[in-house]
Amino acid sequence: RTAQYSVVNFIMSEAQLDAALDLLRRLPPKDVADNLAKTLSLAPDLVEDLLSSVDQPLKEVICDKSGKPFLLCDYNRDADSYRSPWSNSYQPDLEDGVVPSDELRQLEVTANDMFDSYRQLYYEGGVSSAYFWDTDDGFACCVVFRKECDRSDSTSGTWNSIHVMDVTTDDAKKTADYQLTSTVILSLAGSNANLGKGSVAGTLNLKNEKNGASFTDMVSHIENIGPMIENMEKTLLTRMNDVYFGNTLDVIMTIRRQRAQGHAMMNHPIAARNPFAAAGGMHGGIAAELNSRLKKQSADE
Repeated sequence: RTAQYSVVNFIMSEAQLDAALDLLRRLPPKDVADNLAKTLSLAPDLVEDLLSSVDQPLKEVICDKSGKPFLLCDYNRDADSYRSPWSNSYQPDLEDGVVPSDELRQLEVTANDMFDSYRQLYYEGGVSSAYFWDTDDGFACCVVFRKECDRSDSTSGTWNSIHVMDVTTDDAKKTADYQLTSTVILSLAGSNANLGKGSVAGTLNLKNEKNGASFTDMVSHIENIGPMIENMEKTLLTRMNDVYFGNTLDVIMTIRRQRAQGHAMMNHPIAARNPFAAAGGMHGGIAAELNSRLKKQSADE
């Protein structure tokens, strides 16, 4: 009987998790942090599963020991504390917090310096952080970037990119397999006295891998990881531009054309006789047929 209850509870928990993830996917991406907090208040048993499954916009804090900014994410979290990549200590203080091995810690320090330079050149601002941890077959790392545009009364925007790399090493052959999973969370908002308010927000996930890449030492892993993340950043930017900005522009241009056609029909002399004539440029079916007949009648006259 106890085993049956355990199975039932497991099935119910899985169903709740699937429902919560499905709900969060359907809600506006720009409100994911608030929606996640509200979901966790309804299902506190899903805290660990949801926090590890749902990508949230990155938060920036200052390291207490180094005074440098770093980013909070699920990959430097242990309980309710977060590890600084600069000091390798947790905030708030946490006893027995998970930290990388000494060799991997040196690689983490090198990666943070390198990606910090990349951030300055590529983003011209913002904050970056890199976190490494040991695995059974090698190691894994997470590299995150956050850039917030200069806020004003009319515009705001934030770019959050999260790159998780799983590295499987073969020390005998001195080769490694790299599997990259990347997520970008973008939100933009603007307002204009003539056009009103508008916003664009969304997320995008992409994967890439590189197998059998050679390495000579731990530092040479950075030479393999760096270009993969750089190329993925460019791909994410291009895809976001095509998916969100391209589609938004198509919708706006379609609306403008329809309004222009409708305005032209309203100014047509025959439109005054039939109030539905102006709808011909904006709708299909009967309105389109009526528009065609009115044009033919006008030509005959």
